[in-house]
Amino acid sequence: MNGARLAVLALACLSVDPVRAADLDVRVTLPVLPAPLPSVVYVEPAAGHFTPRPGATAVVDQINKQFAPQVSVIETGTTVSFPNRDNIRHHVYSFSPAKPFELKLYSGKPSNPVLFDHAGVVTLGCNIHDVMLGYVVVVDTPFHAITDAQGLARIHGLPPGDYHLHAWTPGVHQGEHPVQLVHLGAGADSVQHSDVPAVSDGSH
Repeated sequence: MNGARLAVLALACLSVDPVRAADLDVRVTLPVLPAPLPSVVYVEPAAGHFTPRPGATAVVDQINKQFAPQVSVIETGTTVSFPNRDNIRHHVYSFSPAKPFELKLYSGKPSNPVLFDHAGVVTLGCNIHDVMLGYVVVVDTPFHAITDAQGLARIHGLPPGDYHLHAWTPGVHQGEHPVQLVHLGAGADSVQHSDVPAVSDGSH
């Protein structure tokens, strides 16, 4: 899939609560569906930034010599646990600049979770089992989602405004225009079509 481009359809749904929050439906179209791995989609304000929410937690299991889920998306400042549910030991690590870390050979649950405090793509591996490969996408926004097998995802509860819509898929290289501008009106439907290149660190 190297060099592939993503076609993204964004649909702003009707306001659903008193503060007029909206849902954003996104469809990521890849050359082959169902996709081998899901995509990550997320939005950031076109101007300014979201206030971080401390204290979030997540879990990435190890089951049958695989990371589960294989692709995760979390907000910056989230702590992640890596329980080993296999009857063999694993040695989880990452060399990614966003979060280099190492959980040396262990069974069960490590004593301390890992804090992901910088945005970026973190590629996971196991020093013992080379077939194990996973991704944690760390973003500076609480508004994110993972696509299903058909490339569909919904980002919930967005206030009206202008946003940059990002899409990232494992193995797809970054293109010239990695973001799409999306406008969500207060209670108004809008449908926007565009071709958006994937944002990726080139992992595959």
